[in-house]
Amino acid sequence: MEDPRLTALFRKLTRGTAWEKRAEIGLQFDNGHAQGMIRIGDLYYLSSVELTEAPVREANRADGHDRSPGKGIGRLFVFDGAGRLVRETTLGEGDQYHPGGLDYDGESLWVPVAEYRPHSRAIVYRVDPRTLEAEEAFRVPDHVGGVACDGRSGRLVGYSWGSRVFYEWDRTGRLLRAKANGSHFVDYQDGHYAGGGQLLLSGIAELPAPGPAEGGSAPYELGGLALVDLDTLAAVHEVPVALYSPGGHVLTRNPVFLERAGDRLRLYAVPDDGRGALLMYESERLEPDGEGEEPPASGGSAG
Repeated sequence: MEDPRLTALFRKLTRGTAWEKRAEIGLQFDNGHAQGMIRIGDLYYLSSVELTEAPVREANRADGHDRSPGKGIGRLFVFDGAGRLVRETTLGEGDQYHPGGLDYDGESLWVPVAEYRPHSRAIVYRVDPRTLEAEEAFRVPDHVGGVACDGRSGRLVGYSWGSRVFYEWDRTGRLLRAKANGSHFVDYQDGHYAGGGQLLLSGIAELPAPGPAEGGSAPYELGGLALVDLDTLAAVHEVPVALYSPGGHVLTRNPVFLERAGDRLRLYAVPDDGRGALLMYESERLEPDGEGEEPPASGGSAG
């Protein structure tokens, strides 16, 4: 069920919007390096990668890539509101072990699993959320960092490494459009259909921090949220996020899910690796004369 007020409220977010932490729920399992998340009813679906051998940058590789493929295991976790693992499955094949941002169309989850390097390959899976039975939907000759569903047409929209290119496919994987991303604000990591022909996307940019050029400070993590029009594949509203996790990561580092809570926005995130936590924040009231607190209109489904 679409909620037209969700995107209307999002357009009222500014850099000065106040957010209040409402919950921090420790996950009772190792969530690895989490990537994408969505809430369906009372359950949370979280894609993640367990990296067993990190890719290594190598110049002049014979395969034309800028780094080795590394090794890892792609996982899809399901957990409840208390942080308890309900079930899990593995996704991927060979060097394609890195899941990305995911979405739900009301029937199936759509999850890309790519090589952990740019300009590579990916498999897009269709997953039954009840059983976690996964079937390969199609393959893409590029790294796909996330997939979202167009709730109007059923088409799928994905984005490449660093979200530099948007792709649009039908459900058989036939490429309908490829378009350069005109925004260089953040690299999109996760995203979901928000209704009205628009996507809500979240992401991060790692920027140089002050300090010596060599051996200096760790990169600064700039977090951000964006509303992207599906017809133009252009951002129509973007805001930075200056909220941080217990582990010191920006809140939008990877998995993020947004929903409406009355006249506020509610944001869920799992930014920390390992035994992280589900963090829940709510914005200040964005419509002071609105209807007040009420349950999310969509019941947690973004499809």
